[in-house]
Amino acid sequence: MAKHVVLSPSAPAPVGPYSQAVIANGFVFLAGQIPLDPVTGDLVTGDTAMQTRRVMENLRAVLEASGASLRDVVKTTVFMTDLADFPAMNAIYAEYFGMGDSPARSTVQVAALPKGARVEIEAVAVLPMAML
Repeated sequence: MAKHVVLSPSAPAPVGPYSQAVIANGFVFLAGQIPLDPVTGDLVTGDTAMQTRRVMENLRAVLEASGASLRDVVKTTVFMTDLADFPAMNAIYAEYFGMGDSPARSTVQVAALPKGARVEIEAVAVLPMAML
């Protein structure tokens, strides 16, 4: 199966040589999303909870453009500049992914993220059977 690049106008445009997502072999590989407003391209100001909500909405937009949804996510990686903010990120994350049928997840603290963001999340999803 050939790879297919996904581009959603409802998510921030890539600012470098990468794709928002790539579909390959029945999976959707999403680039990390930071809390950029898709209309202005500006970083969403506010606390970690507000930034996490914008990240999740950006991920949702890219997933929808690929033919998938948050329910199809099987793995996420969360990058944070301060793990002391983990509870705030986790509360918003749980609103989107719930409990029980949540994707596998890794969370790591990093020295810095692009544009001074506090959180970045990347994801891998499986395409629904109808899309294969």
